[in-house]
Amino acid sequence: MPPRKKSAANDRHTKLFVLDTNVLLHDPTSLYRFEEHDICLPMFVLEELDNKKKGMTEVARNARQASRFLDEIVNDAPRNIEEGIALESAAHKNCSGRLYLQTSFVKYELPQNLELGKADNAILGVIIGLQEQQPERAVILVSKDINMRIKARALGLEAQDYFNDKVLEDSDLLYTGVLPLPDDFWDRHGKDMKSWQKDGHTYYQIRGPLCAAFFKNQFLYKEDDTPFYAIVLEQDDQSALLRTLTDYTHSKNNVWGITARNREQNFVLNLLLNPEIDFVTLLGQAGTGKTLLTLAAGLWQTLETKLYSEIIITRVTVPVGEDIGFLPGTEEEKMNPWMGALEDNLDVLNKTEEEGGDWGRAATRDLIRSRVKVKSLNFMRGRTFLNKYVIIDEAQNLTPKQMKTLVTRAGPGTKVVCMGNIAQIDTPYLTEGSSGLTYVVDRFKGWEHGGHVTLLRGERSRLADHAGEVL
Repeated sequence: MPPRKKSAANDRHTKLFVLDTNVLLHDPTSLYRFEEHDICLPMFVLEELDNKKKGMTEVARNARQASRFLDEIVNDAPRNIEEGIALESAAHKNCSGRLYLQTSFVKYELPQNLELGKADNAILGVIIGLQEQQPERAVILVSKDINMRIKARALGLEAQDYFNDKVLEDSDLLYTGVLPLPDDFWDRHGKDMKSWQKDGHTYYQIRGPLCAAFFKNQFLYKEDDTPFYAIVLEQDDQSALLRTLTDYTHSKNNVWGITARNREQNFVLNLLLNPEIDFVTLLGQAGTGKTLLTLAAGLWQTLETKLYSEIIITRVTVPVGEDIGFLPGTEEEKMNPWMGALEDNLDVLNKTEEEGGDWGRAATRDLIRSRVKVKSLNFMRGRTFLNKYVIIDEAQNLTPKQMKTLVTRAGPGTKVVCMGNIAQIDTPYLTEGSSGLTYVVDRFKGWEHGGHVTLLRGERSRLADHAGEVL
C-alpha cells in the first residue's frame, strides 16, 4: 500500500484509482488506461481474479489476460513493492502512473450493518483506509457495478464508472450517415460548381463551407420542389464530389422483388448494392427493414449477378428470457432456433416469385437455402471468408473485441454487413456507448469503402409501429 510517494506536490495532482474486479474482467488493458494517475488493487481483487480464470468464457479469458499483464508488471518491479511499480514501458509510453498492490492489512471502520466477509465491503474498507492515509489526495473507486458505486457514495466515497471503453457519452451523437442540406445550400455552394453525367448518374463538384463537415459515403438530401439525393464520394475542407443515387423506390429497380419504402431504405440499398463498399453498418428500431433489405441485396448479388459465392449469417446467441438449454444436432441445426428472423424474411422474399407456382417456390427456396449458411460465432477465429456476403445480425450484443475478431475474417471480395438496434442490448456490462456496433460505426465513418445508415421509419405494420412508439 502506498505509504510515501516521490513528492507531496505530485501526490496532490495525481489521483489514486482503486479498481474493482469487474473493471479488469471487462477490459484487462484498463491497467494501462489511467495515464499519469496511480492505480491500486486490493488483495480481494486478486483473489476474485483467481476464482474467475477457469473456463472458456469471455470473462475467464479476460481474467487470465489481466493476470498475465499483472505478472509482466510485477516481474519488472523493484524489491520494495510498497513503493509502487512503474507502469510505463516501451509498449505503454503514455502510462506514467504507478501500480500499488495491497501488501498489508488495512484497519478500517465500516458501518455495522455491512457484512464483514464480503469482497465488495472489504474493497470499500481499503478505500476508507487509503483516504485516511492520504487525506490530501483524491482516492476514487472505479467499478462497473452500479450497486457498488451507490454503496461507496452512501459512505461518502468518490466512485465512478469505467469510461475508457465508451465510444460516445451520448448515443444521440452517434454518426447517422445521413445529412439534411440547408435551404440555401445551392446559393452558398453552387457558384463554381462543375457537373457531368456518367453511367446514369450525375456528378457535382462543389465548393463551400459545408464541405468540411461531410464524410465520405455520407448521404445528403434536400427535399423541396426538386428533391435532391446524393452520396459524398470525395471531400476536403473546401470542396466535395457528390453523385446522385439509383432510385430503388421505383419498381423497375426492384431488388429480388423488394423496393425501398422510404428515403433511408433507398440509401441502404445504394450501399448494399455498391461493389466498392466492403463494410456496411445499419442501425434501426425493430421493423425498419434492416434484415429484409440486407438479405434481398445478398440474394440478388449471389444468385443473379454472381458477385458473391454464398451468404453467411451469424449472430450472438443471447436469449431474451430464460435459456432453453442445450440443443441437438449439427452447428447449423443448433443455430436454427436463433434464426427465426432469417426464416421470416425468406418467406417474404419467396412470395415475390409468382410465376412458378408452389413447385417453383419450393425449388427457389431450396436454391436459396443452398447458398445461405448459418454459422456460430464460437467457431469464427482463424477463418478467412473469400467472396462471401457476411451478415452479422444483432451486432449490438458484441463487444468491440468480438467485433474486431469477426470483421477481420473478411478476405478478398467479401462484403460484411453489421446490423442491430443499440436500444436492445441483452449482454451484461455492455451499454449503448460501449457496444461493438457503436464502436465500428464511429471508427469506420469517413472510410472510402465503408458506409452507414441509421434507419428511422418502421415499415413492418401499423401495429408494430404504434407499439414501438407507445410501449
